[in-house]
Amino acid sequence: MARNGLKNYVPRSLYGRAALILLLPVVVLQLVVSTSFVRRDLTDVTGQMTYTIMREIDLLEDVVARADSQEEALQALKPYVEPLRINVRFLPTDAPAERDILHWTEFSGRVVRDTLRSNLPQVLAVQMPNSEIAAIVIGTHLGPMKLVFDQRRVTAAAPHQLILTLVAFSFLMTVISFVYMRNQLRPIKKLAEAALAFGRGRSVPYQPRGASEVKAAGTAFVNMRARIERQIEQRTLILSGVSHDLRTPLTRLRLGLAMLDEDDAEPMLRDVDEMQALLDAFLDFSRGVATSASEDVDAHALAETIVGDWQRQGKDVMLGDMVGSGLVTLKSGGMRRAIENLISNAVRYGSRARVSVMVTDHSLRIRVEDDGPGIPQSQWNEAVRPFTRLDPSRNQNKGSGVGLGLAIVADVARAHGGVLRLGTSESLGGLQADLVIGR
Repeated sequence: MARNGLKNYVPRSLYGRAALILLLPVVVLQLVVSTSFVRRDLTDVTGQMTYTIMREIDLLEDVVARADSQEEALQALKPYVEPLRINVRFLPTDAPAERDILHWTEFSGRVVRDTLRSNLPQVLAVQMPNSEIAAIVIGTHLGPMKLVFDQRRVTAAAPHQLILTLVAFSFLMTVISFVYMRNQLRPIKKLAEAALAFGRGRSVPYQPRGASEVKAAGTAFVNMRARIERQIEQRTLILSGVSHDLRTPLTRLRLGLAMLDEDDAEPMLRDVDEMQALLDAFLDFSRGVATSASEDVDAHALAETIVGDWQRQGKDVMLGDMVGSGLVTLKSGGMRRAIENLISNAVRYGSRARVSVMVTDHSLRIRVEDDGPGIPQSQWNEAVRPFTRLDPSRNQNKGSGVGLGLAIVADVARAHGGVLRLGTSESLGGLQADLVIGR
């Protein structure tokens, strides 16, 4: 549980995690060095300097204790205060009580104050209004006595200089490291963008760059992309060639059968038509979206055009909900073929079909529903496999097929980096096919 909770606070991007790895040691090092310096070095040095001034205060107090008046005390203190560079004066007894004055940045001053108060109970006030002058008010039998001296006698000059220097240089090195890290991560980002685009059916220019490992991964991706493109092209060429070569003898058979008696030739003509449909289906499957170019398409307009074509054929195909708006980068030829295949299956196995489109900032969903018998959930995965015919679940008497309709749709979805999801229509009761593509 603790490990899963920690994952929620860890950055998900490589750049964020690299930044965390870079910043965390710097921050920890700063805290350790600052704490060690403040608690050990700065505090110890300030304490030692404060003990020195305390001995001088004890000396001055002994001199004042032997005097009977303030004037006599000041006269007796002259031989001591001049070598010690301390300015001494007595405050009026009726003057308001002196209070501590410390600047909010004076960490060392607080150490001086605490050390004096813990060792000299006669200290009335410790004043350090700036970084130049320090004053200590001491209670004597002649009245409050104020000692003014250079603050550098009790605190180190620029005590925070080390910390500020450390912070400044750490910030500078962090900025330099971020710039360098960004340049190192840019080739990885370019590789990810090229792979994502290729997964969605687009081939963007990409040149392997960066560190040797990243460059090796980029070169492997380029080679893999080239092999896949060659495989798709070869598949298309082979099946296109087979289809083209078989069309000629099929045409001769059709012409020959047309010269025979109509009753005798009709069964054979149906066989020829079925063979022609089979070749066309093979060709569609082999092409996939290879012959389509990526372009910005209005998904709503595309669906409306396709539905209008089917309505002109007298089919009960209607538009459903049209949600969202915006252009989507698609291979329009392949996407049109996929939608038409879904509608063709819907009107073949049912009497009505409905097409809905939803466009969001992150995805495109095209849904085709029908009122046919549907497909059992246990056979959804098998239904999208090529050359699979689900005779028990679909009424094959309403049309013929070779089992490539949904396979072509799934192939188009994968070429766009998406997926084909099958389900049951809640409103029509038949099959519900969702073509979901990321934007």
